[in-house]
Amino acid sequence: MSIPDEAVIRAEMVHESRRLADLGLNPGTSGNISHRLGAKMLITPSAVPPQTMTPEMICAMPLEGDPANWEGPRKPSSEWRFHRDILAARPDVEAIVHTHATHCTALAMTRRDIPAAHYMIALFGGPSIRCAPYARFGSQALSDVAVEALKDRLACLLSNHGMIVVGPSLQRAMFLAVELETLARQYLLTLQIGGGHVLTDAQIAETAEAMADRGYGQAS
Repeated sequence: MSIPDEAVIRAEMVHESRRLADLGLNPGTSGNISHRLGAKMLITPSAVPPQTMTPEMICAMPLEGDPANWEGPRKPSSEWRFHRDILAARPDVEAIVHTHATHCTALAMTRRDIPAAHYMIALFGGPSIRCAPYARFGSQALSDVAVEALKDRLACLLSNHGMIVVGPSLQRAMFLAVELETLARQYLLTLQIGGGHVLTDAQIAETAEAMADRGYGQAS
């Protein structure tokens, strides 16, 4: 498999970081994006507002070996550990989006999974979006619980923190990030009026099969 053009990926990461802010999915300098690039990953820098970020500020870090061997004018995101560990554990993943989107974070603050209250949850690989146990930001413990919560899934919540979405491309991961925040908002609204009806695992499996048959949402 050919390695994508690094300059193109860097430009896309800056563009999507700004789009996350424009969509209201990432306040301030919170959140981060990474992308696999051969034997290394590209990751957004720490504490840089999306509006002032440039492609040259994106950090490059080896996927194996000493993480201190990163390259770039700014330090990599403090969450580089879970980005690197997810890419190592998931060869199907090319890009990762982490945000503090309001509705996902509100649910993460209550430490609840998102159940199959809407059939679109089938896009994420199963009948729920798991909420990983709490661990301090930037820690190996957080990376470990995130990797576990993402098993057989394309997204998870992080307790008292935010959300992670993964995908086979940055465009797909962004599409899923927007969809996940939509699901979180819808689920929060149902909780306010007594809770919704949750679809069965069989119904979600049937939905996933129908989505795959029709290529539903795959164009993103």
